[in-house]
Amino acid sequence: MRRPVAVRVVGPVQWIFIPALIALAATILLATPVELFGLNLPEPVIPMVLAFAWALIRPSIVAPVVLTALGLFLDVFWYGPLGLWPLALLAIYAVVLGSRSFLIGQETAVLFVWYAACCGLAFLIAWLVTSFLASNPPSILALLGQVAPTLLLFPFADRMVERFEDGDVRFR
Repeated sequence: MRRPVAVRVVGPVQWIFIPALIALAATILLATPVELFGLNLPEPVIPMVLAFAWALIRPSIVAPVVLTALGLFLDVFWYGPLGLWPLALLAIYAVVLGSRSFLIGQETAVLFVWYAACCGLAFLIAWLVTSFLASNPPSILALLGQVAPTLLLFPFADRMVERFEDGDVRFR
């Protein structure tokens, strides 16, 4: 008699909604006016981690909707033009989703290069839209001050991909 095999089914609550709430909380926490040694806390775009990881974990209809909501939250929270961050986050999601068959199973170094390229694309989109709307380009140094901490969040994206990639055997 065969023993039943335990199948670990990971639902959208575990890999979409809980990380989205953590990203919201971390964004709010890092926006507090705390000053250490004359420097403010960094303000990375934490949902970029989710946009990159969710496209690799599993194609879903819920992920782009949640990314749009997170982007709109960032626009309202940072007093930016409405639609700027949803556009940037969905661009990352689309690029990674389009190259998903190539990226699945790649080494961490390759994933980091793709993550850095996607972050560069998203920040380029944000810079171009802001330049167009303000008729004046924003500071490149301020942009780099947001790009660097966002790139440092890659280990969280890598951990999410490793944790949830094989979470549901129905999608292999």
